[in-house]
Amino acid sequence: MILPGATLGVLGGGQLGRMFTLAAHSMGYRVVVLDPDPHSPAGLIASQHIQTGYSDHAGLQMLGDECAAVTTEFENVPADSLEFLERFCVVRPSADAVRIAQDRIREKQYINDRDLPTTPFDDIYEIGDLRSGFEKLTPPLLLKTASHGYDGKGQIRVDTLEQAEAAFEKLGNRPCVLEQVVDLGCEISVILARSASGATVHYPPGENTHRHGILDTTIVPARIDADTSARAVQMATALAESMEYCGVLAVEFFVTRAGELLINEIATRPHNSGHYTLDACITSQFAQQVRCMCGLPPGATDLLSPVVMTNLLGDLWHNGSPAWETILEQPRANLYLYGKHHARPERKMGHYNCLAGDVDTAITLAGHIRGKLGF
Repeated sequence: MILPGATLGVLGGGQLGRMFTLAAHSMGYRVVVLDPDPHSPAGLIASQHIQTGYSDHAGLQMLGDECAAVTTEFENVPADSLEFLERFCVVRPSADAVRIAQDRIREKQYINDRDLPTTPFDDIYEIGDLRSGFEKLTPPLLLKTASHGYDGKGQIRVDTLEQAEAAFEKLGNRPCVLEQVVDLGCEISVILARSASGATVHYPPGENTHRHGILDTTIVPARIDADTSARAVQMATALAESMEYCGVLAVEFFVTRAGELLINEIATRPHNSGHYTLDACITSQFAQQVRCMCGLPPGATDLLSPVVMTNLLGDLWHNGSPAWETILEQPRANLYLYGKHHARPERKMGHYNCLAGDVDTAITLAGHIRGKLGF
């Protein structure tokens, strides 16, 4: 076990890295962040900030020599960099696990190979592949880049072959997946933590709503039946076990109106939909990340209160700093700001959690705050 007093490293200095750093500091660890941005939210509060690119071997070796263990805050850190780091220290999750989530084609094939369902899809490597995709799938469809797509970016809805060909060119003629749009009932996610010894715990599934492809709110507990909840947890756990995963893993699901449960995608890190755990659970997802990378047993995941998490995007800053007293005057709401220097439309700048004795009251409080902030 790696105990307090040791130094931990994180590749990536965004808000997830910041919240990891806060959790690790509170548990008595030093934290070194590697991120090329001199103003990265995590780098600003870390014990040390190595300001270099994610493929820079000198910077990576410096991180590996300094740290007992290293983790990552986002999937797009090159898997080769994680493999390089494994020469110098413990790396959790592994490069192999992260590599699966870095490419939608690889990810969906991996999931299907484990007899776990996804939406119907086809691999598109070149524009000529689109015709066979349209023969296999029923429009409407989504064309998504295989890599570097997030928060609704890198995807275009297409209803005809001609639209798909134009979309493929607009997306840079890069490998894509052509995915069938499902008759959606709701979207949920399961956040779990799996230790180096294989001990696994899960948080209650959250019900997610999106705006313009970006997560807007997470409601916990999700308003789904017990059977659907249990199946989602079982599928997420099976996926983690098949990957021999160590760390925090998020698995996003579509729940169709017919009750079918389909895996949408996975995230090999803490997830935006797990931010509610900061207030509503015994152990936050970031404390779990520390525990898993340090070889400690997972913490308890009991839900202490129904909760609604709401994202705060840069659009709110169009007339200057928002009226934070709107949130802070509420005794059952907590505000989190990520320390980002520049607010841009659709950029995640923070979130707030609303807790109540029941879900409906938490939803009402979150909506009241949203209305007063004007978004």
